[in-house]
Amino acid sequence: MLGINLPQDKCQGLRGFAIHRTDHTEGEAYYLRGLKTFAATDPGHPAGSSVSTRDHPIQGFGWSDYTAKPGHRYTYRVEALTGDPTALTVSSDVAVTVATEAPADGTHDVYFNRGVAASQAYAQRFGNRRPDDVGSAAYAWLSRGLAEAISGFIGATMPGEGLRVAAYEFHSPLVLNALKAALDRGVDVRIIYDARRPSPGDANAVAVAAAGLGAVAVGRRTHAYISHNKFIVRLVNGVATAILTGGTNFSEGGIFGHSNVAHVVEEPAVAEQFRVYWELILTDPTNSVLKPQLTNLVPIPAGYPPVGTMATFSPRKSLDALEFYARMARQANDSLFMTFAFGMHPLFQQVYRDSTAPIRYAVMEKKTRPMKAGPERDAAERAIDELRFRKANLFAIGSRLTRDRFDRWLREELTNLNVNVQYIHNKFMLVDPLSSSPIVVAGSANFSEASSNTNDENMLVIRDNTRVADIYLGEFMRLYAHHAFREYVERIGTDVSSTSPRHLTLDDWWPKYFGDTSQARQRRLFAGVSD
Repeated sequence: MLGINLPQDKCQGLRGFAIHRTDHTEGEAYYLRGLKTFAATDPGHPAGSSVSTRDHPIQGFGWSDYTAKPGHRYTYRVEALTGDPTALTVSSDVAVTVATEAPADGTHDVYFNRGVAASQAYAQRFGNRRPDDVGSAAYAWLSRGLAEAISGFIGATMPGEGLRVAAYEFHSPLVLNALKAALDRGVDVRIIYDARRPSPGDANAVAVAAAGLGAVAVGRRTHAYISHNKFIVRLVNGVATAILTGGTNFSEGGIFGHSNVAHVVEEPAVAEQFRVYWELILTDPTNSVLKPQLTNLVPIPAGYPPVGTMATFSPRKSLDALEFYARMARQANDSLFMTFAFGMHPLFQQVYRDSTAPIRYAVMEKKTRPMKAGPERDAAERAIDELRFRKANLFAIGSRLTRDRFDRWLREELTNLNVNVQYIHNKFMLVDPLSSSPIVVAGSANFSEASSNTNDENMLVIRDNTRVADIYLGEFMRLYAHHAFREYVERIGTDVSSTSPRHLTLDDWWPKYFGDTSQARQRRLFAGVSD
């Protein structure tokens, strides 16, 4: 992510910004590319083609490089361009050298899948064909390392070590086969899965039997309303050493479909809490038994979370965990970023209504939780619309381009790997992620009432880890930018017969990035400046 700033008195005649990238790791150097062109110099390429930002600059004060690779060292040079489109000149420039994060660092390893199968990249690479019709290349692209991280976590266990699994959807051949291979090489594998019938229990039971894991599926959760966990604990010499958790169901749709993350924590104290939690749910207790145990296992702090990593577990006796997350969100000083897969709870609606953070982002699967059409849903959608058009709030709702060749863009199709949640399945919150003391909350819970006092859930709360916050923020903004644009296109209902591209403007496009506008707030936040 590049946050760009240029003093307002130097913006007169600004045509946009060119971005040049030098890859010191692979020895490459070139200008990054975009889609929009000036009318006078439009090369007339077909839909989906890109052009150099040196000839057709970016008319905005931010840009994200989705071609950057993990663990590389780059220098980005941003050039302000002025003049006629046929002879653009550099009026000023600035360079910054960065090292991109690798997913793994030995303490917190964070793996996001692609999560945007309905995208230009998928349409260009695979022609919108379903993954099964494409084969392994499509699945590898969709995984983006997430499938490999899960199978790698399981595959790294040695004979005599142990794995403790807690799962909601549990029928991915990749995961179950990796567990069977671990069992066969002498790993002590024990599994708890949601066994409520018909869903997800029937599919889980069939997959467990087919994989030959029936004997080690020692816990079948039927008394939980939803046994929504997705975690694996690693044991070495009987001691918990690491956990893999997050919002990713162990299913094809969870790994390769909608947006998800797997988060590995190699901190024995945290892993031990997950092991204790696993033991508590093993006997399929009722909520009346489990709630006081989990409330006592991890007390909720009255103020900020401790520095480092803590975990929370559900179901609890009250909404104290949900209220804890809302309290942290309300206390954001600079910015707040949240994902909502099943609507926005009133506690967080209040946060987005009256907290003092100057900029607050939300990415949502839909405006509301699943609801039947009618007055109740209409009212719930109006409440979100009222919030989203406030100056401090920037919302994006999951969407895709259903029009072919709109403004150089290709039509996009979903993979059909997911039934209920098509786009946004992540569950995480970032409080002041660009500060020196960020807070990341991530796990299986949907920031809902049920996730706090009814379902089996787990969440990580990570404070003052700027590396983890950077990774989550980069992924949040990738999802936000992707869906915000697509939702806008679908909402305005552009004439599907219109295939003429929209060109870069020769008028002053930059004034909206100054003053007290949403765009100005974004510029100040990401460029780290105050006017």
